[in-house]
Amino acid sequence: MVAVMQVIKQLLLATLLYLYAPPQVFADHPTDLDHLLQQVKQAHVREAAIRKEREQGFLAENADRKALLEELRGRVEQQRERGQTLKAKFEANEKALQALQAELDARVGNLGELFGTVRQSANDMQALLKDSLVSAEFPGRANWFDQVAKNKKLPNVTELERFWLLMQQEIEQSGYISHFDVPVTGTDGLTQPKSTTRIGVFNAVSGDRYLRFLPDSNRLVELTRQPSSHRRALAAAFIDSQERYTTMVIDPTRGGLLGLLVQRPTLIERIQQGGTVGYVIIAIGIVGLLIATLRLVYLHLTARRVKRQLAQVDHQQADNPLGRVLLAAGDCKNQDIETMESLLDEAILRETPALQRGLGLIKLLAAVAPLLGLLGTVTGMIVTFQSISLFGTGDPKLMAGGISQALVTTVMGLVTAIPLLFLHTLMASRSRNLIQILDEQSAGVIAAQASRHD
Repeated sequence: MVAVMQVIKQLLLATLLYLYAPPQVFADHPTDLDHLLQQVKQAHVREAAIRKEREQGFLAENADRKALLEELRGRVEQQRERGQTLKAKFEANEKALQALQAELDARVGNLGELFGTVRQSANDMQALLKDSLVSAEFPGRANWFDQVAKNKKLPNVTELERFWLLMQQEIEQSGYISHFDVPVTGTDGLTQPKSTTRIGVFNAVSGDRYLRFLPDSNRLVELTRQPSSHRRALAAAFIDSQERYTTMVIDPTRGGLLGLLVQRPTLIERIQQGGTVGYVIIAIGIVGLLIATLRLVYLHLTARRVKRQLAQVDHQQADNPLGRVLLAAGDCKNQDIETMESLLDEAILRETPALQRGLGLIKLLAAVAPLLGLLGTVTGMIVTFQSISLFGTGDPKLMAGGISQALVTTVMGLVTAIPLLFLHTLMASRSRNLIQILDEQSAGVIAAQASRHD
């Protein structure tokens, strides 16, 4: 039974070979079962030879891989031993380094404190020299101090000597007046070499123009807004002066006051900050001053004529109030006392409006000016709160316009009202004096008339 099964398997194998093998394999196709069996045996022998050859190749390759594995293991062991050696050497070097560091610290002693002091002083000097006006004449000094401050080594004697020399230079130059040529940036943005005079660490001028030192760009620029003409004339005279001592304006804050001068608004800019309310207050002030000036001139001329009339009572003139009152008194000499008194009162009443004209208007303007200032204050605060509601309080410059308007209009209202009040008082006093003279003279005329009747 087993033999039959074997034969069946061989037949099936032969059938498969016939179906899937190339034609040349079965070029000599079997003609009977014996021939087929012979071919199957030959194929089996060839397959066995191929398998054995592949097996021998696998065994040879396995041996090579084992040899390579052993070689790699040997290398790993060598590297492990080398790592242990390097680790031991590193630990030994670490201990030696600690010992050397301890020895260095022991030898340095006070030099360590000196190193810290030098670095701190170098930082301070670097900031001082960077902002110093002397650096405009001697640029690059602060950079060396920056290198010393960042250096991790102890400074040598040469560096310490240079440190001392630069400090000495700054001290000496702070008391010197130096003339040198340096590029200067004008208000038009153009940079040109100009003759510059440095007054210690306080001021730098070129001609009659005051300069400002910019540490970031290490250059001098003209102030966009110069001091008054008097101070500029002093600067020009100081440069040309050959005297041992002369007058000069300096900035003791080393540029701080000149920097604020640039930001300080002019009178015109202040007026513009007041807005419409400010212009109305100015108009009221101008009108009030004109009226007050005209009235004071009129009262002054009238007072001179009245004084001249007092000196010549017997020669009445119609060009002054007193003369006209005396003329009215002369026309009623033949009247009784009561009639004369009434006529004189009427003459004085005719002169009073001319003497008191403008007083009410000046008083009204003096009262309206501070009210307008208060109005400007309220409107300015409204603008400020609107800016706060829109942009918040992060940037104060956004609120500066409203606050400036609020404060400027208040000042303008007070500045306008105070002189107008003084002028109103002066006008009222002079007109009252003239009216009093008229009353006194009319009373004297009535008294003389009464004595004649008696």
